[in-house]
Amino acid sequence: MTDLRDLPVTTLAGEKTTFGALADGRAALVVNVASRCGLTPQYAGLEKLHEELAGRGFTVIGFPSNQFGRQEPGTAEEIATFCSTTYGVTFPLSAKIEVNGEGRDPVYAELTQAADAEGRTGDIAWNFEKFVVASDGRVAARFGPRTEPHDPALRQAIEAVLPA
Repeated sequence: MTDLRDLPVTTLAGEKTTFGALADGRAALVVNVASRCGLTPQYAGLEKLHEELAGRGFTVIGFPSNQFGRQEPGTAEEIATFCSTTYGVTFPLSAKIEVNGEGRDPVYAELTQAADAEGRTGDIAWNFEKFVVASDGRVAARFGPRTEPHDPALRQAIEAVLPA
């Protein structure tokens, strides 16, 4: 397996970096996001998690994708404006990517090898699928799109990868 931390990421602002630099040595919750999805209100809970746990070595990282129902059609500027004005998002966002198929982003090529609680690996099912990533780049848990940010199992998985 490739080290997730070394994989290239372009931020929503167009800056070239790596997953590790974007996470900045912290544990992360990685989520493929979309602005026009029935699950979009999860942004509020994701921002709450990010704010609450940032001081403990944690961040949320959003990866916008337009692959599911074309629910993220906007430009980088439109996505940034929507996220900041509608949900007050302060966590890092990547440029829009593909999470499935031949054009799958390298970060998601690694993430999708991880199994969820039922043992399912592979393609992303829909917007807002979640991956808990430890600060060492290890994928610790995978959760489906309907798992809310305040879900106790998700919170337990995050707590398990936070520094002591």
